[in-house]
Formats: sequence, structure tokens, C-alpha cells
Amino acid sequence: MKNKMAMVGSWAFILGVVIALIAGIWPLGALSVTALIVVGLLVGFLNITEKETNGFLFAALVLVIVGSMGSSLLKDIAVVGPRLYSVFAAVVVFVTPAALVVALKSIYSLAKDQ
Repeated sequence: MKNKMAMVGSWAFILGVVIALIAGIWPLGALSVTALIVVGLLVGFLNITEKETNGFLFAALVLVIVGSMGSSLLKDIAVVGPRLYSVFAAVVVFVTPAALVVALKSIYSLAKDQ
């Protein structure tokens, strides 16, 4: 059972990246945002193990910080800049719910060990 869940989590991650790329290139509206959030939640619940928590949370934090700080730079790049910004924003929408779930699981794990 655990192996199947890991497989679902892996496919959810791949699906989330693909949806983020498509949504960044061709904005699909609220449907793509909802799909990214749902898939991000699946990844957070199914794909990130306790051993991977610190690395994942660090990577997610860096992604969100760079995404918010680098957005003005990306928008200024002619032709491809706005699309890169949209892809980056979609990836952040995908990773943020996963990071929230993983952070809450980590806090719960720390609290129950006390």
C-alpha cells in the first residue's frame, strides 16, 4: 500500500510541474490554479517523507523568496520574461500547498515527540 501511495505522489509531482508549465505559457485561469493547489496538497501528503522534510521545506522557501524578489526582473526581459514569470508563479502556486502540508506534518511530529 505504501508503495502505491509513493507512486501516486510521484505522478502527482510530475503532473503538477506539467500543469505549472502549461499554465505559465498559456494561462488557463481559475481551473489551473485549483488544479495546482489540489496536486500540491497531494504531493505534500503523499510524496514527502519525514527524511525529506528539511530539504523540501528549504527548497520551497528559496523558491518562494526568489519568486517574489525576482518577479520584477523577469517581467523586464523582452519577449520571454513575462512567460518565465508566469511559469515561475505557477510553480510557486503548486509548491506552496505542498510546503504548508509538509510544515504542518513536521510541527505535528515535533509536538507529539515531546
